[in-house]
Amino acid sequence: MKKYIIGFIALLLFAFPSLTYADAVVGDMTITLGENLTEEQKQTILKEMNATSDDQIITVSNKEEHQYLGDYIPKATIGTKAISSTSITIEESGSGLEVKTKNINWVTDEMYLNALMTAGVKDASIYVTAPFEVSGTAALTGLIKAYEITSEEAIPEDVKQVANEELVTTAKLGDEVGAENASALMAKIKDEIAQNGMPETDADIRTMIENAANELGITLSEEQINSLIDLFNKMKDINIDWNQVGDQLDQARDKISNFLNSEEGQTFLEQVKEFFISLWNAFISIFTNNEQSA
Repeated sequence: MKKYIIGFIALLLFAFPSLTYADAVVGDMTITLGENLTEEQKQTILKEMNATSDDQIITVSNKEEHQYLGDYIPKATIGTKAISSTSITIEESGSGLEVKTKNINWVTDEMYLNALMTAGVKDASIYVTAPFEVSGTAALTGLIKAYEITSEEAIPEDVKQVANEELVTTAKLGDEVGAENASALMAKIKDEIAQNGMPETDADIRTMIENAANELGITLSEEQINSLIDLFNKMKDINIDWNQVGDQLDQARDKISNFLNSEEGQTFLEQVKEFFISLWNAFISIFTNNEQSA
């Protein structure tokens, strides 16, 4: 039930800039395996992913993980082995992103989605797994590496760094305000940028962050606000298609409407209305605010 709820929340929250997959074909899957997996573990994971002989398999090293995360989290958190593994399957244009995870205990589905959005990924099914519980930090490195191979398009190093920094910043914030709140806040801020553009000054970015937090009922410390200001300043300097973010939010709104009107949606609401009512209202506000301003 938890994974079902997380997966649905992820569907509600995020929008993704445009990406051209070059010669990639719908259904193509690229797999990344942590290089420190045993042969038995690799075979188990490939079976989990329903891998075939046609799927491309690449490895991700712990060195690569430290390359992209070493500036943001302690070495001990990253660890000395690359274990987490991933798959990316190309889906139909306009289908959006879907993430499922197994044995990942620090990075949530929504955090992967947000970071992948920053990197420019869309219209794909993502699976992140490990043979036992791990933080999941290595997975983003693998996902971006798989995207570059699948799309035959190199992601600039500064974009990779910002995507990884966003993943860590959101995960750390989640430790303090709750993972769902942290992800909802990131979505709310990105929605504001999609609607009104990226603020130019630190003061304007601060106002944007504080307003989003207030609307979601989240209290941020000065340190947390400064961390987000620094992150969004870096986003300002890389190539993110914020217009496409807005388009994808429209798609998400349509999906919400269709789901809520379905029998499955009504059953889902009955199951979660007590536990998730305040969080649910926060998510809905992201989209209803868009409608009011349209």
